Amino acid sequence: MNTVAPPLPYRVADTWAETADTRSIELVPVGRELPSFAPGQFAMIYAFGVGEVPISASALRGRHGGLVHTVRAVGAVSTALFRMRPGDTVGLSGPYGTGWDLDAAVGHDVLVIAGGIGLAPLRPVVHAVLDRPAAYGRLAVLVGARTPADLVYRDEIESWRGPAGVEVTVDRPGPGWHGAVGVVTTLLDRLDLRPERTCALVCGPEVMMRHTARALLVRGLVPQRVQVSLERNMHCATGHCGHCQLGPLLLCRDGPVVGYDRVAPLLLVREL
Repeated sequence: MNTVAPPLPYRVADTWAETADTRSIELVPVGRELPSFAPGQFAMIYAFGVGEVPISASALRGRHGGLVHTVRAVGAVSTALFRMRPGDTVGLSGPYGTGWDLDAAVGHDVLVIAGGIGLAPLRPVVHAVLDRPAAYGRLAVLVGARTPADLVYRDEIESWRGPAGVEVTVDRPGPGWHGAVGVVTTLLDRLDLRPERTCALVCGPEVMMRHTARALLVRGLVPQRVQVSLERNMHCATGHCGHCQLGPLLLCRDGPVVGYDRVAPLLLVREL
């Protein structure tokens, strides 16, 4: 039985393409508003007549003051959301789960490492650090994607250059691509990394996070300074149904953001 709180109605205020199969949608409350989200937390978004899906917030305040989610069309619900247009209505409940521990990063360099659409849950972190530059050390953002066409937030990423160190790589370059080619961990060699004062926040495909976390440990970061965002089938979002269990963790409640020191042994085992 689904135990998510009844969703509140939210209107689509705006929607725009990120890639061919990915769109961002900005949602504003029709009446009562949900509590504030923290970077890394997720909402359950209900497409009426189709179903609901958990999606992390990709911006806490959009162009119209609403909450932004970035959706890739991969299933029935996400495709329905992908097709939404301004004026459409969805149901929204949340916030759920744990967010990125930015308090632990105060006074430290912040290293954001994203693979593919994994940049979406990390984007509010970049916004938060850029909004409070005096609270943190240096900000570096490393982004990997399959192809140049799969890069999300391309214009915004370019705007981060200057206040942040930004490096982008793709697996398969296309015509006109003059940037780096290879997996995102290869970008670590371009950093002047200060492991003793760096907090790393990582999100992307699970295999990418495993290799990235290990590469960071080799370079001197301690596991407690590495955070990862994990996804499972978050059916109830309140820790009751067990669909999102990973070892002793229920990721809708104990995650999705978890310290690598807590999940390193669990990520060594591939799911059947």
